[in-house]
Amino acid sequence: MSQSPYHRVLIKLSGEALAPKTGYGIDPDSVDFIADRIQQVAQLGVQVAVVIGGGNLWRGEIGTARGMDRTTADHMGMIATVMNGLALRQALERKGVDTRVMTAIEMNSVAEPYIRLRALRHLDKGRVIIFSGGTGNPFFTTDSGAALRASEIEADIIVKATKVDGVYDRDPNKDPNAVRYTDLTFQKVITDNLKVMDMTAFTMCQENDIPILVVNFWAEGDLVRAIQGDNSVGTIIHN
Repeated sequence: MSQSPYHRVLIKLSGEALAPKTGYGIDPDSVDFIADRIQQVAQLGVQVAVVIGGGNLWRGEIGTARGMDRTTADHMGMIATVMNGLALRQALERKGVDTRVMTAIEMNSVAEPYIRLRALRHLDKGRVIIFSGGTGNPFFTTDSGAALRASEIEADIIVKATKVDGVYDRDPNKDPNAVRYTDLTFQKVITDNLKVMDMTAFTMCQENDIPILVVNFWAEGDLVRAIQGDNSVGTIIHN
C-alpha cells in the first residue's frame, strides 16, 4: 500500500548531482547516494521515473562558444544524459531496485528506445525508469524533457531535486531574511519571476496541470517527507 498521496512521480535531477566535488565526471559515491534516495521513494509504494541532465559531462554552451553549431552541441548533451542514466541504473540494480533506462535517441545495444506504452508497463510492474536523451530534439533542455515525459506518463507530480529546501522570495544564500514559500501557484511564480524551471518546461506543466515540488534532495529525510505530503519541507507549485 502506498505511503504517499502520489501514485506516480517523476524526479528531475541535474547532471551536476553526479559530479565529483573537483568538477566534471561521474562520482560513484554521488551516484550511490542518489540511488539510495530513489530507493527510499520507491519503497513508499510510489511509481518512480527519473530524468537526469548531462551537465557533469558536457555543457552545450561551451561548444557553441567555440563555434560548434547548437544542434551538434545539444546532441552531445543528450548522449551525456544516457551515460548518466546507465551509471544510475547500475547503482540501483546493485541495491535490488529493478530499473530500466529508456532513451529518446535509439541505442538499442545499451538502452531501450522510449515507447510510452512500454514505459507505463514498466512502471506498473514496479520498475524505476530513467528517461535519457532529453526529448530527442535539440534546442530543448532536460527540464523540458522532464515536463514532456511527466505529461506522457501522466505523473502526479514532478519533483525538482535541488540543494535548497524550496522556493524563496529572495536568494537565501544572500539574504538571511528570505522567506520560503510552502505553496505557490504557477501564475505567482511567473508574476514574481521566481526561477524554478525553464519557461518551456514550466508552461508545459501549467498547461497539463502537473504540480512541481521543489525540495532539498540532499537533506536527510526531506525528499521522503515531501512525497508523503508533509508541507513543512519543500515548496509545491500548482494551478
